[in-house]
Amino acid sequence: MPRDVASLLALDRAHVWHPYASAIEPLPVVPVESARGVRLRLPDGRELVDGMSSWWAAIHGYGVPEIHDAIRSQLDRMAHVMFGGLTHEPAVALAARLVDLTPAPLTRVFLCDSGSVSVEVAIKMVLQYWQGRGEPGRRKLLTVRGGYHGDTFGAMSVSDPVNGMHTLFRGVLPEQLFAEAPACRFDEPWDERHAADLARLLEEHSREIAAIVFEPIVQGAGGMRFHSPDYLRRVRELSHEHGVLLVLDEIATGFGRTGRLFACEHAGVAPDVLCLGKALTGGTMTLAATLTTEDVARGVSAAPPFALMHGPTFMGNPLACAAALASIDLLLSSPWQDRVQRIEQQLRSELSPIRALPGVRDVRVLGAIGVVELEDPVDMRRVQPAFVERGVWLRPFGRLVYTMPPFVIEPGDLSRITLAMHEVVREHAGHRGET
Repeated sequence: MPRDVASLLALDRAHVWHPYASAIEPLPVVPVESARGVRLRLPDGRELVDGMSSWWAAIHGYGVPEIHDAIRSQLDRMAHVMFGGLTHEPAVALAARLVDLTPAPLTRVFLCDSGSVSVEVAIKMVLQYWQGRGEPGRRKLLTVRGGYHGDTFGAMSVSDPVNGMHTLFRGVLPEQLFAEAPACRFDEPWDERHAADLARLLEEHSREIAAIVFEPIVQGAGGMRFHSPDYLRRVRELSHEHGVLLVLDEIATGFGRTGRLFACEHAGVAPDVLCLGKALTGGTMTLAATLTTEDVARGVSAAPPFALMHGPTFMGNPLACAAALASIDLLLSSPWQDRVQRIEQQLRSELSPIRALPGVRDVRVLGAIGVVELEDPVDMRRVQPAFVERGVWLRPFGRLVYTMPPFVIEPGDLSRITLAMHEVVREHAGHRGET
């Protein structure tokens, strides 16, 4: 183990390949020694207020006693056991809890390792469903532009084909159907023309389409855009009209991020398949879930090989399931709705002045999500250190500077984030056009 930070960073640069990073010219990384509350502590004693919830997962912050105690207690019994042919109380209890919390008629729960994998499982479910129903020609997926559903191949195939990863893997990924992204903002009037392209594709390809795959209310990493609940209601209506399944990806929005426990509740709709992840364990362990209805489960099981063909080695890991149960209990016993509403109000108030800065295209807020969209992409080599210097951890991407803080953040810490966003965006505007 390296004895100093310089050695640690040297080994990191030599051997560790970070996400979305070059191995030749990697961006600088910031070493973290510990994390507690909403703060990341660095080896030199500095602390960063975490405005990212560790990619939107750590909704309770860090060092949460209730979750840690649940993991320790489960560790004393067993850390892991294969889920093929065996079962255990944490997985069964978690499945039952998720069925209770999610919209009816979701009754079946497949526990998997990550959000991307939950989307892969959802895709397998809908394809096998139609085989079981005697319609194997339904193999296309319909989605909208601007989406993001994960980094595995099936998930990439329904992510944005221009700004996503299609261009790198064209010819290898399945070719799906893409409608225009919803242009109706969350709080703006909606009319039928917003769903016209989706309706057209359904009409033209209804016998080929297995399912619509959609991020309800919030398009996450594809652009952080918020759309009207009426659009989601229309998507559900269209799926019924054309007899196709609806898969909702709530990996980013599940467990309160938008102000509702699940984003689909804004529209009062229920999907045929629901993908969950990220905040499921409160950011402590990797775990995701794919939920579906009894009808879909029976369809999948109606044709050879009479089973859903997926089985991760660490599926239903007892430690992760125990963490998820503790996180859900903690969330539901807390005033999480009041906290999210307070965060939303503060973000609206403190981010609004950024609209007046040059180079700013839009500022938008929904629940515990605050987004500043710029005209030009951010320079990460300049912007990332600027946030660290201000004692804040944010991870912009593309043209977006955004925050999704833990729900437990105090107003003073949130103001520190919004002030840093204002200052760094202003500096970014001053550097526009530099090479």
